[in-house]
Amino acid sequence: MRVEIGFHDREEEIKELMNILDTRPDIITFVYGPINSGKTELFNYLIGKLPEKYKVFYINLRGVYVREADDFLKVLFEVEEEERTVREFLKVVIDALPRSVGGIPIPKSAFLRFFEGKEVENVFRYLEMFFKRISEKFIPVLIMDELQVIKDVKIDELLIYKLFNFFIRLTKELHICHVFAVTSDSLFIERIYAEAMLHGRCRFLLVDDFDYEETKEFLKRKGLSDEEIAYVWENVGGKPVYLVEIVKSEDKRKKVEEILSVRESEIRQRLKILREFGERISIYGEEYNVDYERVIEALSMFAEREHIDNDEIDEISKRYLVKLNILFADPVRGKIKTQSKIDLIAIRNILHAR
Repeated sequence: MRVEIGFHDREEEIKELMNILDTRPDIITFVYGPINSGKTELFNYLIGKLPEKYKVFYINLRGVYVREADDFLKVLFEVEEEERTVREFLKVVIDALPRSVGGIPIPKSAFLRFFEGKEVENVFRYLEMFFKRISEKFIPVLIMDELQVIKDVKIDELLIYKLFNFFIRLTKELHICHVFAVTSDSLFIERIYAEAMLHGRCRFLLVDDFDYEETKEFLKRKGLSDEEIAYVWENVGGKPVYLVEIVKSEDKRKKVEEILSVRESEIRQRLKILREFGERISIYGEEYNVDYERVIEALSMFAEREHIDNDEIDEISKRYLVKLNILFADPVRGKIKTQSKIDLIAIRNILHAR
């Protein structure tokens, strides 16, 4: 049976994003939230609703392995088979651009020069020229999805810092392009939030799982009964990806039990590996041992609570559990919670069985 899911209303997030887009670009916007909370779907929906005065450049790094600058350039650019000079190319390509493209158009000759000569500074000069020309007729919007993929790539210094400096120039200095950096990596956001160089130069927008009312509205619209909705909320919560699975299933209760069982098994297995073999985690270039008992102690804080403060948990356990997508750290609010309600329930089941 085919079920049409569609886009579930995100009124507050859409309103905030449109308020940003309706003003002059002046700051970088980080859009963050737990995994599978609907960040990418939100932007896909928004792009389709934008007026024609906007030109969107959506660079999706999801699932891309970026080891060095060359890998990033391949994703960043959309190479055109053109023999024109850059200026001639820009005159032609700007008017021909659709509303949304998945890469920055560039003539092949220029791309090969950047690629083969490692001319990273010239890459940013080309991008600045490109966005300046676009901004003469349109409002450019640059969206970098899962930006944390390049956080460790180095070119003399970390590529991410060069990119941030460029974003600052596009927004705060030139005011020619809106820049959105999208990520589900809360440790990356924590790192950015702590960077003094971005103080006053970026804002943070949280896209979280659905709350109870949003979950109820979504499931009711898909034909679930009040009893089914209550069961789903109590056992799964409002993680959009899980709700979609449940809606598509013939036996809703069985699907809920299956989702919970799988997640609980995954967490148990990770804890078993940690207990029996130990694990290490890298923090700012240094390797640290992860202590099983301290991890259990950290998880035990969620036995009766849904959130804890950042300073209640030791840093090694926090980073280990966040890296495993069991916990989600929100540095903007100074809070830590589970990645989803189903993780919370799974953790409580595991603790109860000990």
